[in-house]
Amino acid sequence: MPELPEVETVRLGLNQVTLAQPIRGGDVLLSRSIAHPLNVDEFLEGLKQVTITDWQRRGKYLLAKLAKSDSQEISFTTKEENSGVAASPCPRVPASIAKRDAGWLGIHLRMTGQLLWLNQEEPLSKHTRVRLFFPDNWELRFVDIRTFGKMWWVKPSQTPESIITGLQKLGPEPFCDEFSVEYLLRKLHNRQRAIKTALLDQSLVAGLGNIYADEALFLSGIRPETLGKTLSPEQIARLHRAIIQVLQTAIESGGTTFSNFLNVLGVNGNYKGIAWVYGRTGEPCRVCSTPIQRVKLAGRSSHFCPNCQQLP
Repeated sequence: MPELPEVETVRLGLNQVTLAQPIRGGDVLLSRSIAHPLNVDEFLEGLKQVTITDWQRRGKYLLAKLAKSDSQEISFTTKEENSGVAASPCPRVPASIAKRDAGWLGIHLRMTGQLLWLNQEEPLSKHTRVRLFFPDNWELRFVDIRTFGKMWWVKPSQTPESIITGLQKLGPEPFCDEFSVEYLLRKLHNRQRAIKTALLDQSLVAGLGNIYADEALFLSGIRPETLGKTLSPEQIARLHRAIIQVLQTAIESGGTTFSNFLNVLGVNGNYKGIAWVYGRTGEPCRVCSTPIQRVKLAGRSSHFCPNCQQLP
C-alpha cells in the first residue's frame, strides 16, 4: 500500500499538473470506486465546472480543494469534445477567474491505486476505474488493480471529516509540532504491543506504514518485536528522529516502488535502492554485513538486522 512518502510524491505531482484548470468531464468505469455520493451522476455533477486550487495530504488520504469558476468561458463538456494534443503536460487557465467554494475531492489509493496524468489518446488499462478530463486532451486517470481505492466528493456545506470518516481516526502528522518526543513517550508508556505493530496504528501517527516503520526501527536500533512500554526515553527520542529522517529521505527519493507504485507521470520511486532493511531478507546489512532477517508480527512482515537491532 502506498505510504506517506508515496502519497506525498503523488500530491506534489498533482499540484504541478492539475491546478487552476477546469474539469471538463468525467467517466466512472467502476461505480464502487466512488464512496460518496453513491450516485455516480451526482459525483460527476459535483465536479462540473470545477477547478482544483490545491492538493493536500492527511495521512494516506489525498484531498483536493475545489473552486467553481464564475467565468462563462468554462463549461462542462463531454470527453468526445476534448480533442487536440497539449503542447505541455501542465496547461493553465488564467488565475484571474473568480472562484467559489466547490467542496473537496478525496482519494485513498489503498493497496494498488494509481493517479496518472495522461493524454486521453493513451490506451485505457483494463484496471482504469475513474477518469477526469481536463483541457487540451489531458486527463487524470485513477487506475486500481485490486479495486480497494476510493474517491469522495464532499459538498461545500460539509467538512471532509464528516464524509471521509477515516480522517477522524488519524493521529498527528509526523512533520507537525504535535508529533513530538513527549507525545511518543506519553502514547507508548503503557503500550503492550510490539513497537512495530504500534507504529502501524494510524491513530498513533498518520501515514506511517510497513516499509518506513521497519526503516525507522533499524535507524533507531530497536527490534520490531520490542514492547512499546519497555522503550527508554532515549530510545523513543532516537525513534522519533528516525521516523522523520526516513520519511524525508523517502520523499526526496520519490517514494518506494516494490510492486506497482508510480508517480503521476508514471515514474517509479527510487527509495528501494537505498532501503536499509525492508525487502532485503538474506542480504547483508549495509552497516555490519549481517544477513537481514524477517519475522511476522500481527500478520505483517518485519525486516531487521539482528546485530544492529538488539533485543532489550
